[in-house]
Amino acid sequence: MTAAAHGTGRHRAPEPVLVREGVLLLDADLLVRYANDEARRLLDLPADCEGRPLGALGLPAAFAALLHRGGELTGAPAAVHGRTLTVDLHPADRTGGPPCRIATLRDSAPLIGPDTARLRLELLYRAGASIGTTLDITRTCEELAAALVPAFADFACVDLYEGVPAGGEPRPGQNRPLRRAALAGVTDLPPLLAPGSPVPLIPGTPRARAVAGLCSVVEPDLSAALAAWDEVSPGTVEAMRAQRVHTLVTVPLTVGGTLLGVATFWRARPRPAFDEEDRTLAEELTARAAVLVENARRYTREHTMAVALQHSLLPAGLPEQHALEVASRYLPAQAGVGGDWFDVIPLSGARVALVVGDVVGHGVHAVATMGRLRTAVHTFSSLDLAPDELLGHLDALVNRLDQEHPAADGAERPITGATCLYAVYDPVTRRCTLARAGHLPPAVVHPDGRVEIVDLPAGPPLGVTGLPYETAELELPEGSRLVLYTDGLLAPRGHDLDHGLKLLRAALARPGRDPRQTCEDLLAALLPADPADDIALLVARTRALPADHVADWDVPADPAAVARIRAAVTRRLDDWGLSEQAFAAELVLSELITNAIRHAAPPIRVRLLRDRALICEVWDNSATSPHLRYATDTDEGGRGLFLVAQLAERWGTRYPASGKVIWAELPLEPPAGSE
Repeated sequence: MTAAAHGTGRHRAPEPVLVREGVLLLDADLLVRYANDEARRLLDLPADCEGRPLGALGLPAAFAALLHRGGELTGAPAAVHGRTLTVDLHPADRTGGPPCRIATLRDSAPLIGPDTARLRLELLYRAGASIGTTLDITRTCEELAAALVPAFADFACVDLYEGVPAGGEPRPGQNRPLRRAALAGVTDLPPLLAPGSPVPLIPGTPRARAVAGLCSVVEPDLSAALAAWDEVSPGTVEAMRAQRVHTLVTVPLTVGGTLLGVATFWRARPRPAFDEEDRTLAEELTARAAVLVENARRYTREHTMAVALQHSLLPAGLPEQHALEVASRYLPAQAGVGGDWFDVIPLSGARVALVVGDVVGHGVHAVATMGRLRTAVHTFSSLDLAPDELLGHLDALVNRLDQEHPAADGAERPITGATCLYAVYDPVTRRCTLARAGHLPPAVVHPDGRVEIVDLPAGPPLGVTGLPYETAELELPEGSRLVLYTDGLLAPRGHDLDHGLKLLRAALARPGRDPRQTCEDLLAALLPADPADDIALLVARTRALPADHVADWDVPADPAAVARIRAAVTRRLDDWGLSEQAFAAELVLSELITNAIRHAAPPIRVRLLRDRALICEVWDNSATSPHLRYATDTDEGGRGLFLVAQLAERWGTRYPASGKVIWAELPLEPPAGSE
């Protein structure tokens, strides 16, 4: 037995290919006298074509001209309704009969089976490369629809269950409509529901059967399905009939048994009906797209959760204070949520702290770390720490956070790095004290429009080295704008830092702008189209506390001086129109001054500030802080600070360069319900 007989020879004869021929009989006037079924199919001829002129059948002009030629033709190619036909033309009047001609037509597609397979593979390759270029669910659905029009179908649509585009869990069901996510077509007005429209599942229709059985459905003839749709959406059905839509294949988008939606592909005449090979191609492409849609859905869900967590950890609003006019902006990154944050924190003595920070990395871990650092800044600022001391405590905290997360076997422990800029502005002295840990320097816009990038010692990022930080102090004229920002505002522009700061200067060099307008100017000039990093922006315009809202007195270390100070405070409160607060202020200051005279060291000074509250301060040269305690019935003392805490809205101790300040804030308005 030869090798060929075993089917292993090199010269095995090809299998025969069955070729059907269309036959068309035309008379001398090019009237159709006869057309067999294959000719009707290939040319998409109407049922009453016989007896009608060839030019009235909607055939391409080039094909009609080919048949009009005299003589014989053999193997002439012709393009008709998307098909490539091979045409033979022979005269039929050689025996003396009436002049006519016979055209035989063959579809060349069956003769080039290997090329057809190659074209399908090319379509799979091109579609696979064009679907899933982003993690956006709607964009992925649009890419699936566009990849198959017009190469595979005339129209394509993708419908998803409610909640899936937003990253939610799909909730399939016959009574739950889908919503159109994408639509593509060969015409500007596809005869289908527009994206965003609800798409009902009508029992018995191909899509309903596909959803119920979780399997693809091929419908060669849509007559029955269109009749069912006509009851729900007659306008859509009328448009489909007008554009001669006659066949579809619908494939569920499933991943691991979870149904996300349905993809449907349609063809209009004269294209042939979908067949089983078309079903296989549609299933393969849709299966790929379903995995990409599911990946995008999970990413969208996690991104939404991270953004919600981040917004919950950022300030819901700016606190009430009179020292600064503040505007802020926060923009999350498009690719992933980061750990940028900002804050405005009122301090004692009418001062205000401004904070901007950036945690290294993206995702929920960065957001959670940002929330912990922001809480820590609030805690440390309540102790009235100097900016450099506060950053030192933050640095130690970040180091501890690193040690809380043990590394996997053989892996290095992940470093939770962060940068931070902390500034404290005092409206009484108009001085601003700043320190930064690896953060970009702030900008100051002077009232005349001159822009200055503050020469502030950089300091190492938080959690890196444990080295100390340095402070700088500025005197800011009233009306100056202090601009704090994160690197997302400058880094995405693809230039070096110097170029970014140059653009920043140019955007800020506009006098007379308030903080809100300054934020808009900066974002318009510097914001990239697709931010790759978060952006936190804080702009504060300085105010000064008027000189006549400040009063201070030096206090001798003599208990007899307390009465004189009380009398002076009463007179000043009368001048300010705050006589109703005089009694509480006298009690608070009496207690604080007496404690300073008894337990502290001179010099002793009293300062009174009229701001959003009446602020009473007693300065001394001792570093010992008093402690609130509860006195028993038999104790002769120990009730003074308890009385201060009851009368004041807030009270505490802060430590300037030398000594300490005990302060208390009294409300300017009497408590509700008091007489």
